[in-house]
Amino acid sequence: MSDASALIQAVVAEYCPDAASATRLLDTALELEVDPLGYCAARLQMGEAQVMERAAEWAGLDFAQIIPAAFERAISPDRLEAIASTKLVSVETAERRWIYTAPEFLDVLRLKDQKFQSGSRPILVTKATLQDYLARCSSMALTHSARQTLTRKWPFATAQLTLTKQARYGFIALLVLLLSLVLAAPYLAQGWLLPLAICVLIGPSLIRLAALRTPLKRQRRPRRPPDAELPIYSVLIPLRDEQAMVPQLFAAMARIDYPPERLDIKFVVETRSPGTIAAVEERLGDARFSIVRVVDAKPYTKPKAINYALPLCRGEFVVVFDAEDIPDPDQLWKAALRFQQEPEMACLQARLVIANGHTNWLAALFAGEYAGLFGVLLPALANWQLPMPLGGTSNHFRISALRRIGGWDAYNVTEDADIGMRLARLRMDVDTLDSRTREAAPTRLRPWLGQRTRWMKGWMQTFIVHNLRPRTLVREMGWRAALGFEVLVLGLITSPILFLGFIVVTAFEALRGLPPWTDWVGWAALYGGFLALGLGSAFAVTILGLRRANRPDLVWVQLLLPVYWALIGIATIRAAVELARQPFHWFKSPHSPYELPPEPAKQAATLWQKQLGEEPAE
Repeated sequence: MSDASALIQAVVAEYCPDAASATRLLDTALELEVDPLGYCAARLQMGEAQVMERAAEWAGLDFAQIIPAAFERAISPDRLEAIASTKLVSVETAERRWIYTAPEFLDVLRLKDQKFQSGSRPILVTKATLQDYLARCSSMALTHSARQTLTRKWPFATAQLTLTKQARYGFIALLVLLLSLVLAAPYLAQGWLLPLAICVLIGPSLIRLAALRTPLKRQRRPRRPPDAELPIYSVLIPLRDEQAMVPQLFAAMARIDYPPERLDIKFVVETRSPGTIAAVEERLGDARFSIVRVVDAKPYTKPKAINYALPLCRGEFVVVFDAEDIPDPDQLWKAALRFQQEPEMACLQARLVIANGHTNWLAALFAGEYAGLFGVLLPALANWQLPMPLGGTSNHFRISALRRIGGWDAYNVTEDADIGMRLARLRMDVDTLDSRTREAAPTRLRPWLGQRTRWMKGWMQTFIVHNLRPRTLVREMGWRAALGFEVLVLGLITSPILFLGFIVVTAFEALRGLPPWTDWVGWAALYGGFLALGLGSAFAVTILGLRRANRPDLVWVQLLLPVYWALIGIATIRAAVELARQPFHWFKSPHSPYELPPEPAKQAATLWQKQLGEEPAE
């Protein structure tokens, strides 16, 4: 028997009782072009530690579960990305030189026949153990990189440098002035205010109306590639105070249809959250899963945490999921296939679907908003090649493109929208992906308001950051994309406040016993038309999105859309106050486990396929 077959048989004795079966398993791993030890750990669900311990015993070497904390030394690697591929570390002490290695299959074969000098025999550890040790030793460098890499690449377009007190207060003052002029136009009766009002009020409505008439791209139903053709895929799941969500998350990730030996799923947990760390560590052992502990350092934001973990990713592509996410099992291979078919594609945004929209009116309105955004507006923006405000989750990146732009802005509290604008500035291709991720909407007003306040504050940050050098913005994006950015983002910020303002002004006039804006009745009619156009276009986008998602049960609740807009207006005002006082404060949305309604989810997938002109899957 060859050493190769003997090593496999020693590692997986219960699965390969003879040399022939060991050879078959080895041949399968080599045909898939994966390390046989990693293949055994992932496919046979033995766990990396058990595989490495048996390999060490076969080679006559020692095995260690951990690298002692006493051996930790602060290091600053020239390339942090090298941590993911490092196989060996050497630690010098007064007694001896300690060598820890996480070898692959061929490395173990070489180590078995190698003669070592006294005190220099390597100790085998798992890849996860070695990477965890290197991450701890490099924690200062990883933290610095997480906060500063984007700043080095975009010194004049990052929240950390550009959101000075002057910039923030100046933006708020201009925003108040703009909104005041639009609301006061009927009283001032100044004709020159009409173009201003039209630009602010009608632009976002026209985008929504155009999106209604933009059909979805017709696509053939993709066929799953063979395992050998799928690349390593990294998954980042940032968590803080989410111990209750960990069992659901592990179950959701375990259902992903992707070769397990090519999956690199990292739970990114802040050390300020010991309960979540314990919950994750309790379930580790599967070779697909590992944990990245983000050291306690400001800012306490999601983008800082995933920036910290980015250099540790082994994959060619990477996706971010949130604590409550349940992605379709096909999502990763569909994304990998698209990336392979379209080499210029930098980012793909999967559809976010609210699974608990039936819970109450607030969740139903949230579900309608998401249906319109991810089922109508974002596909239209992708078709028009305009900047896409990405969702905060289920955005898939070509990791080389993500590193090229410097990762996420650690200080932007709506990092998804910001990175969509950065991709547009570098004219990278972004599109939607025909796969869903289901998540839960807030069902109580207070958490909803906190989350929406953070989102609106992040939009304000994004608007300020990318507008401080408008000529550079136009030169990089192109005038068409830059105009789309201005209309879309400014509309998102101003529309809810103006809607709330119209309600207040109308109530004020009614209390005076006069028809609204008696001083200029024409303005009242004009603004009423603008208001109807804005609400009507938003309602139409929502209804179309719900139709594409096959959720007719949520349609009637959308009649409360004016109430929802008023709430968004309140959140936007709160966001402006927070921008002045706490620009980088991150409101942490609470999450609770939930059950999926299987039948609506299946119907939604079927209807989406019909919209694409495909035959539904059996």
